[in-house]
Amino acid sequence: MSVWGIIIAAGLLTYAIRLSFIVLVGRREIPSWLRSALRFVPPAVLTAIVFPELLLSDGRLAIEFSNGRLVAGVLAIIVAWRTKNAILTILTGMLVLWGMQLLLG
Repeated sequence: MSVWGIIIAAGLLTYAIRLSFIVLVGRREIPSWLRSALRFVPPAVLTAIVFPELLLSDGRLAIEFSNGRLVAGVLAIIVAWRTKNAILTILTGMLVLWGMQLLLG
């Protein structure tokens, strides 16, 4: 199968999965306990993606100042918390990461 075939198949499968929930649950009322639980899915997924990148370096736990990704991530979290500005948060994280990479090699 070609790359385009795989991309099209993945797109159709993704569409079918999402459509199945719309068809099966679309007209039903979602219980309030489930709706409140589903609010936590995006932060949980984002945490599962981001934290290993911040905390691991070469497959080992790296909670140290020489871990530029961790330092940049912590500073970006602080900026996001204090300013609520996504652009400033991204710029801060990237500039600190690049600065740490230049300093530490």
